[in-house]
Amino acid sequence: MTDTSAPQATRTPRRVVPVRHYGQWAGVAALALLAALLVWQVVQNSVIRWDLIFSRVGAEAIREGMMVTVVLTIVAMILGVVLGIVVAVMRISGNPVLATVAWLFVWVFRGTPLLVQVLIWFNLALFIPTIGIGDFSIPLNTISPFLAALIALTLNEAAYMSEIVRGGLLSVDRGQHEAAGALGMTPGQTLRRITLPQAMRAILPPTGNELVTLLKETSLVSVIGAGDLLYRARQIGASDFSLMEMLLVASVWYLVLTSVASVLQARLERRFSQDAPKRPGALSRLFGFRATPRTEPAPETGAIDTTKGQGA
Repeated sequence: MTDTSAPQATRTPRRVVPVRHYGQWAGVAALALLAALLVWQVVQNSVIRWDLIFSRVGAEAIREGMMVTVVLTIVAMILGVVLGIVVAVMRISGNPVLATVAWLFVWVFRGTPLLVQVLIWFNLALFIPTIGIGDFSIPLNTISPFLAALIALTLNEAAYMSEIVRGGLLSVDRGQHEAAGALGMTPGQTLRRITLPQAMRAILPPTGNELVTLLKETSLVSVIGAGDLLYRARQIGASDFSLMEMLLVASVWYLVLTSVASVLQARLERRFSQDAPKRPGALSRLFGFRATPRTEPAPETGAIDTTKGQGA
């Protein structure tokens, strides 16, 4: 038998044409021009003593202040994450008392400025001289500026972290909890082994942002003399009228510390999202190395496949 079906046209190949990002290059040129103008203005009209800045970047007092800032950030972050997890679990629990207490905690510490909280904890002895009963009372006037700063930063961070953790826990499908219950797991085991590991992908990115934010917010404790980086820089600047130079020194160290925190955040995110699809980097997207391809049909050849199959 002979196949009498109508001839079919073959699909013409399509070639990939890279997208040309003319607008992005124009933006880069405009930014470069603005940056050059800014540098020229600073160099020509500024009275800042740049040699003083370079000579005091590694001063002993600055290093001591930087260590206080790092310790405040790390300890407050760890305690804030632990307390935030507890508050988040209380928020999503079925107990109305626990849920209400957790909601009030978040409402108070997220709704008031951190600077106000720092000042309240530092001056708490003015309103509550002692805490405790009888011989077990503790005078609150013994709270040092460092301890007051640590308490304020920890409680404020816990309020924000509780909302981040709660959002991550709610992002896990409810069927995971039901399956864990069917396997005989307790709610605590389900939380540790099932819910938290899966919620980490949603929790880590905002947690890294919170770490960077907390690192910068430690500068607020300088108002109570906690000995942080900004406080030491202001002390040196006030002693010899080099306040602007010392503020720039502090800014350099804040940039270094936040950069290190950002690198650690990126590594943790890659660790918990190894099976996630990789995205091109910022430079690749900017210069079009991995731009979204645009397809254009190849020139029509007009070729039609007239070959007919034959069968027995």
